[in-house]
Amino acid sequence: RLMAEKARPQADVFWSGDPVRAAILKQKGVSAPYQSPAAKGLPKLYSDPSGFWTGFSARARVLLVSKTAFPKEEAPSSVMDLTNPKYKEKGCIANPLFGTTSMHAAALFQVLGAEKARQFFNSMTENGVKMVSSNGEVRRRVSGGDCAFGVTDTDDAYQAVREKKPVEVVYPDRGGMRTLIVPNAAVLIKNGPNPKAGKAFIDFLLSAEAETMLAESEAAQMPVRTGVKAPAHVRSLESIEPMQVDYGKLAKELDELSRGFLKEWASRQK
Repeated sequence: RLMAEKARPQADVFWSGDPVRAAILKQKGVSAPYQSPAAKGLPKLYSDPSGFWTGFSARARVLLVSKTAFPKEEAPSSVMDLTNPKYKEKGCIANPLFGTTSMHAAALFQVLGAEKARQFFNSMTENGVKMVSSNGEVRRRVSGGDCAFGVTDTDDAYQAVREKKPVEVVYPDRGGMRTLIVPNAAVLIKNGPNPKAGKAFIDFLLSAEAETMLAESEAAQMPVRTGVKAPAHVRSLESIEPMQVDYGKLAKELDELSRGFLKEWASRQK
């Protein structure tokens, strides 16, 4: 919709759940640069260097694992376990054409390289991994016992924990390719009707106060600036080994993958 309204924008700000959508808007000429004074203290890793989007509170891509499916010492600990014959027909993942799963797919292509990433997806098919509609559906399937484990976001994973489902949250691939961090992104829309108000709202989103509110919310989002107090159940970024990706470049890669390999792969799943 933002791209369709480019000539006559109705919105002033896009609050994106991940930086890839924000980077796409930059590529399409929909957004405008804004270097907010409230961004002081936010890591530059999670923002566009030219100011077209600024990252704040983050989720992570994690494994949600059934406590009843495996002895603890045999539970999966890597995204690559989706292709492990030991876990044949036990895993699930959301459709990689949508949401943060699409961003995760593009990140795997960036980190593993195209050949190994294609092999990973094809091996998931051979290993009987279920493709479901959404990250929320991954949560429901694992919580209900239809899948022994799956890949989802921390907000969905912690919802299952709050509901006292027999699950545990695993931050995957420690010492390997590591855990993908998914920051929010604040975007100023080019030629929006209320640019002054839009900038003021972005200033608020990027504040320590907003990061505290998001950490204390049911989404349990991780502050990305240091020194922001969060509840005990919210992991600090300092305790996680982040996957090393270029968030800005993921947009182009995802666009190509969504029209090519990922579209073909998803169409082959039952």
